[in-house]
Amino acid sequence: MRVVPLEPDVPRTPSAAALPDGKPFAAVVDGIAGALRRADAAETAYGGALQDAILERARADAMLSAATATAQRVATALQSILNLQI
Repeated sequence: MRVVPLEPDVPRTPSAAALPDGKPFAAVVDGIAGALRRADAAETAYGGALQDAILERARADAMLSAATATAQRVATALQSILNLQI
């Protein structure tokens, strides 16, 4: 049996430990902003490549959904910590 590694749809980003300033959340927000910019550019430059514009918009939407869900979980966890009785 031959196993072929899967290739990701989006380029790999450096890990939080490899970032020079050590701010992983800022890197995530910058990545989402970059995805939205690429999606807008693909839609603006639409010249018959509707498929590319749709793909970029779907990627940006997926990244935004993941970031929103993560932010919600962080807020819920923080609220739980703040509600602890000491």
